[in-house]
Amino acid sequence: MREIRSWDGAVVLDVGCGTGFHLPAFARTAAKVVGVEPHAGLAGLARRRVADVPNVAVRVGAAQALPVPDASVDVVHARWAYFFGPGCEPGLAELGRVVRRGGAAFVIDNDATRSTFGAWFRRWLPSYDPGAVERFWSRHGFSRTPLEMRWRFDDRADLEAVLKIEFPAELAEEFLGEVEGCEVDYAVNLWWRRY
Repeated sequence: MREIRSWDGAVVLDVGCGTGFHLPAFARTAAKVVGVEPHAGLAGLARRRVADVPNVAVRVGAAQALPVPDASVDVVHARWAYFFGPGCEPGLAELGRVVRRGGAAFVIDNDATRSTFGAWFRRWLPSYDPGAVERFWSRHGFSRTPLEMRWRFDDRADLEAVLKIEFPAELAEEFLGEVEGCEVDYAVNLWWRRY
């Protein structure tokens, strides 16, 4: 992301910030960071995480109605927030409203065409059409950078717990039987656009 648009000295918006995991990392070099999360409970956890970080604010809000002024953001980060993709044009329209000229938006999401996790994702959602997703992003001016990552867990119990969050219990059990150890390869796409 830094190679495309640095957030040093910038105003960063983390959309779907959840418990605020990424907020402190952005805050180290950004001028200001705003986390937006639709679930009040998660937003509360994010606020606690950054209580001692003066240049971070957390607000309850949705991607379709971001609680920030027009042209006030330099960098947008959305990681597995699940509001983008086909049918989610209102969230993209909001990005057009809040990102100022010279800014950029980054959306990190699953790449269901590659990796062990991608194969599991397709088995869970066989109607998912990766081609339609790619066409959607292209139509909206986004570029794709494919990335490789891995899940690494200290023990199988942690891997099992995460798989049971990500997938229905029966599929999670099936997937656990297909992997040895505590690692899973995981391909993602970084969708990005300059404004």
